[in-house]
Amino acid sequence: MDRRKFLQSMGGIVAVAALPRCGGRYTADRAPNILIIVADDLGYADLSVTGRRDYQTPVVDQIAREGALLSQAYSSAPVCTPSRVAFMTGRYPARYPAGLYEPLTTQDVGLEPHPATLARLLKNAGYATALVGKWHLGLLPQCHPLRHGFDEFYGFLGPGADYASHRDVQTRTLSYFQDGERPIHVNGYLTDLFTDRAIAFVSRPRPKPFFLSLQYNSPHWPWQAPGDPPYPDTLRVTAGGSPETYGRMVRSMDEGIGRVLDGLHRRGLERDTLVVFTSDNGGERFSHMGPFSEGKMTLWEGGIRVAAVARWPGVIPPGSHCAQVCATFDLAATAAALANARPDAAAPFDGIDLMPALRGGVPRARDLYWRLAQRRQQKALRSGNWKYLATAKDGEYLFDLQTDPGEKHDRKVERPEVLAELRDKYSQWERQMLTPIPLDTSGAQSRH
Repeated sequence: MDRRKFLQSMGGIVAVAALPRCGGRYTADRAPNILIIVADDLGYADLSVTGRRDYQTPVVDQIAREGALLSQAYSSAPVCTPSRVAFMTGRYPARYPAGLYEPLTTQDVGLEPHPATLARLLKNAGYATALVGKWHLGLLPQCHPLRHGFDEFYGFLGPGADYASHRDVQTRTLSYFQDGERPIHVNGYLTDLFTDRAIAFVSRPRPKPFFLSLQYNSPHWPWQAPGDPPYPDTLRVTAGGSPETYGRMVRSMDEGIGRVLDGLHRRGLERDTLVVFTSDNGGERFSHMGPFSEGKMTLWEGGIRVAAVARWPGVIPPGSHCAQVCATFDLAATAAALANARPDAAAPFDGIDLMPALRGGVPRARDLYWRLAQRRQQKALRSGNWKYLATAKDGEYLFDLQTDPGEKHDRKVERPEVLAELRDKYSQWERQMLTPIPLDTSGAQSRH
């Protein structure tokens, strides 16, 4: 793909909620269904629609053709837990103790259900709610998905699981794979199990709209494709794998998404459901980041740029592009706006309602901030086309993302006034966040 085509088509996080059929709020007799599908550690260019060439993702590609591929979009963090905190709260993860862990593993910390998070807001607005797949926001009973307003939970609580045995990657136990709050022992490949439960949920007749958060753990390690055996205890869960295995993992997820969409079609719900696909952060080993630098666990573009597509026939123009700069926490803000639900007064959204931009409106100017403080110490701010990046290892950088999305040409010497302005903005923002906590080097935290 040449550079001009790339700048026209690079995708990013999409708004997560259904768009109004006619100005302002959704005005139909029935509020829209909301289906959010999230991959785990998917690189920006790991879809064929965004540049992958050694395998194809026809289902996600078709969603893009029938709806929107969104540019200028980001994850709110380059690692699982804080990104998911942003998704559930609509706020910067550094406002919450759980969001300071990069990531959570077995600590006695989790995302508290008060103030109300996304599922509770939608449940209170009349939605049937379900989480299928990965949680990774704490193991404590009071932080369980059901405490957050999900009517149903089917998945695992921890940072990852073996695709075949379903054992937690950190503790090597089965107790964190649950149906509701009950540990379960079932046979099957995790991607298929999550797909089957999602199909059952969307296929169920109900008198009210639904919100389904389908959080695949694919293609996060361990590197296991359908039919592969469990990882032995003697093999590190981050070891092994190959580009071929990775491709099979992604294709299995793509096929599963197709089956879920078939379930919507059989119920005649396509025109009443917004479908969104994205990733929780940038990619890792075997991922392709396209033109972007670095990957997961960094604040270079490869760690925070994510591909995403959205479809809602009759609402999102087919084959469209949205240039609104956006991030994970906008998903919650947009969904709440569509449900006519307001955030708790104690926790106003940092995210914005993306519906105007998704319907073709002019993008809003805004600033986005990031912070890494444990394994790496990095800070980043995007303001307009400028990006300020500071690393403990190499100091400060200034990039013009419009002309240099790959962050190859540092402009700080040419534009010292821009560097100073963004540095000051960042300092003001950071004073509003919680103080970082040091990495637990006793072994409680590992790389997920």
